[in-house]
Amino acid sequence: MIYKVWRLAVCAGLLLAASLPARAGDAPPTSAFTPAQRDEIVRIVRDALKRDPSILRDAVEALQADNDARQQAAAKAAIAARRSELVTASDPSAGNPKGDVTVVEFFDVRCPYCKRLEPDLSRLMQADRGVRLVYKDMPILGAPSVLGSKALLAAQRQDKYDALRAVLMRDGAPPSDASIRAAAAAVGIDIDRLERDMNDPAIQARIDTNLRLAHELGITGTPALVVGGTLIPGAVSLAELESAVATARKAD
Repeated sequence: MIYKVWRLAVCAGLLLAASLPARAGDAPPTSAFTPAQRDEIVRIVRDALKRDPSILRDAVEALQADNDARQQAAAKAAIAARRSELVTASDPSAGNPKGDVTVVEFFDVRCPYCKRLEPDLSRLMQADRGVRLVYKDMPILGAPSVLGSKALLAAQRQDKYDALRAVLMRDGAPPSDASIRAAAAAVGIDIDRLERDMNDPAIQARIDTNLRLAHELGITGTPALVVGGTLIPGAVSLAELESAVATARKAD
């Protein structure tokens, strides 16, 4: 129980205060204790925790649960307020474009956890034809990540976002000019046009918009998924993805 330790300390303080002799003419008692009295309260609480350490464990677990609930409530409110920004016509996507449940993935092309999540997202879309997956490039792991995101968004102009993304997500090395050119050539992208588009300020503006939106939603790392009105930070299992989609479907 989150308030066990707090109640214990309060009870100890009340017992100590009650044990002090009252004198005629004393002012009404206050909530302040002398240093000696505080030391006695600490001793009582410490002795209780030694006898039953589960008090502290339960309090920490309850505090974490309460904190998680507060964060999720804040995320839900932020998602609801920014629904029109979360999915836009310019966003790259996969799965069913008219799906009844949308999964939004904030990802970094260099993120190992994003790469680990990739097969389960593919399995989800294969098993559930009602899912649309929307990609939000969120390069937070340095200059190679930014380079990879620019290449992907530039490739989208040639309808090659998915093809290039598949190659870059399989590559264990950070994106570089050379690796992007090689990957682009492998999937039939016009490399000269790709490089021109990568330097277009509009591409950087799209990245900045994604980063700003992630910040407003309280997203601090990748991958992060928004399923319906729920934020799911970090990589999760296929079973958890399916459960989140089912919950979102029921909510609609």
